[in-house]
Amino acid sequence: MARQLRLELRRPSSFRREDFIVSPTNADAVRAVDSWPAWYGGCLALVGPTGSGKSHLARAWATRVDAAVLDAEHGSTASDLAPLQGRPILIEDAHQGVADETLFHLINMAGDEGAGLLLTAPMAPQAWSASLPDLRSRLNAVPVAELPPPDDMVLEGLLKNFFRERNITPADDLIPYLLRRIERSAVSARDIVDRLDEAAVADHRAVSRALARQIFEIEDETLDIGE
Repeated sequence: MARQLRLELRRPSSFRREDFIVSPTNADAVRAVDSWPAWYGGCLALVGPTGSGKSHLARAWATRVDAAVLDAEHGSTASDLAPLQGRPILIEDAHQGVADETLFHLINMAGDEGAGLLLTAPMAPQAWSASLPDLRSRLNAVPVAELPPPDDMVLEGLLKNFFRERNITPADDLIPYLLRRIERSAVSARDIVDRLDEAAVADHRAVSRALARQIFEIEDETLDIGE
């Protein structure tokens, strides 16, 4: 019953801009996104590793400017894309699944008044595959904003957000301890919060440094056995 209550009270993940943690390491990328509609050619590629905050920052931008969010299966001809003329557009994971012709048309449209094209991917457009020579030249010219892996400031903010989503107030010494132990990514931060929540409910314990240490010790023992 306690587990069901915790799930009912869990807050949804947020892509609100005010929940995006800005630090010295990602400030340049944030400024680049915020500079729309002054992007060169109307385009910007937001790149970085998984868990660096690309989706959060991109979705917050899309909400702010009322951008259309397209998937890779959107129509590939100019006539298919005509209804989006003059409107900002977001495509996530644009390095995979987007037809060359679609991307070519979207980049051409991005320079129109009121338009814009934000593309997210793990790597810069210069490294994406492209069979159309004209697309290749356009991708090479797309400006790039890079998000690095989260630093301590961002990672601390992420942990606090994830604990808050689960309505958990962690012990004061827990987050500093976690910052020394987990990988630098939003994925790792969410994973350890989920595991702490599950362990606390299962064992009827508080979410604490001692509980985190127990989880890491079990993980280390499992790795040793696997080796």
